Amino acid sequence: MESLFFNAGEKRYKTASVYENGQEHITRVDISNGIVFFDVFLKGGKEHSFRVRNLDRMVVVTVVKEGGFSIHDNIDGKSFSCKKDEVRIFCSSKQDFILSTGEKKSDIFVLLIADFFLKRYLSLNRSEPIDFLYGKIQEEVGIELVDTKPLDALSLHIIDKIIDTRLQERMHSIKCEHNVIEFIIHRFSLISMVDSDIDPDELQIAQKAQKYLLNNFVTPPTIPHLAHICATNETKLKRAFKKVYKTTIGGYVRKLRLEKANLLLKERMLSIGEVAKEVGYAHQGYFCRLFFKRYGIYPKDLK
Repeated sequence: MESLFFNAGEKRYKTASVYENGQEHITRVDISNGIVFFDVFLKGGKEHSFRVRNLDRMVVVTVVKEGGFSIHDNIDGKSFSCKKDEVRIFCSSKQDFILSTGEKKSDIFVLLIADFFLKRYLSLNRSEPIDFLYGKIQEEVGIELVDTKPLDALSLHIIDKIIDTRLQERMHSIKCEHNVIEFIIHRFSLISMVDSDIDPDELQIAQKAQKYLLNNFVTPPTIPHLAHICATNETKLKRAFKKVYKTTIGGYVRKLRLEKANLLLKERMLSIGEVAKEVGYAHQGYFCRLFFKRYGIYPKDLK
């Protein structure tokens, strides 16, 4: 078994066709040392499979825009199904698996990130997503699912930039790597991280508050009301929540609203004003400023 990724001396952008038939394609793209992605577009009617065998430890991010596909691990015998409008993050320390599309139309993006690429960005803080994922792939795991989240508008926007890099004339590798890092930052930041040394009572308070906010962030409760729901006082609630989720309750509500807006912006039937109201903002301009502050892009640019 050989390395899926480039050797250390090779750092050029390279595309290779795994399958091609008219507009249908399964294309492999090697961006630089440590990053590979597969761009899959199939009209349906036939199942397609391709194998990934590799020596290096890596993180796998799967994005299903249309259709669905499965991953079968030939080492441990595990199988995972990936559905439409879903992003999944897997960790793997040894790879021999089969990626298979269904018989329906498929539009899929699969990103493979080597551990030695992630190692460049370690912070030596286990509560950071990159450190957490890097630690997971140092263990002996075939392929393990660590996160599942809905596909949002910003992810689609960045993926388009990654794939469209090949249409540009110069500096493919560095431009594509820059876009991949932007994608990694966005998706990894959505992984829920909780410190292992949190006091159990504080964790219980914070998790109870979070559960309530997840269902009521459009019209959130006041702090006194939320403290009453969590059977504690305001001071303990705010302290526990900040310690567990690394943000204030107001900041967390804003995060939930903007993440929901990011999902709604995929729906072309909704205007930006309607999206703003749907997540609890009466003024479109204020919503757009908050969205730009969080994601670095305005909602209109995602539409």
